Amino acid sequence: MISEKMEEALNGQVNAELYSAYLYLSMESYFKSLNLNGFAGWMRVQTQEEVIHAMKIYDFINERGGRVILKAIEGPPTEWDSPLAVFEAVYVHEQKVTGLINDLVDLAIKEKDHATNTFLQWFVNEQVEEESSADEVVQQLKMMENAPGGMFMLDRELGQRVFTPPAAEGG
Repeated sequence: MISEKMEEALNGQVNAELYSAYLYLSMESYFKSLNLNGFAGWMRVQTQEEVIHAMKIYDFINERGGRVILKAIEGPPTEWDSPLAVFEAVYVHEQKVTGLINDLVDLAIKEKDHATNTFLQWFVNEQVEEESSADEVVQQLKMMENAPGGMFMLDRELGQRVFTPPAAEGG
């Protein structure tokens, strides 16, 4: 059985993960409007990953005898100044999510909830990857600021990303 405090915190994370999906969907729309379909495809994959993250937590709450309470999802931004501004926002957002996950781990430890702590380790590791992949694109965009052809090449590269659902085990 999961504690009320842990259940409430995990419910908040379900909302945060769904907000992330909503944010990346908005970013996809922005890139589509610029005809940067590779960038848009990268964001679509990111959206799908965030939905999976939310559902992993949703299922975990239910498996532990808790109840998922869905709340309103805040509307995301819809405009950015540039592709670089979008990916800088992604990086900052992923850092925020890392903080949220770390807070959940801290709570699980405080509550002596070993099952939730173990479950959350998948997310701790996932956030390392999330931050790294966003920062990689930020750095590439910064390097090509004065090379417009680089944007075309990066768009093609980002378009190669495909959604791969995570393995069933490990969270």
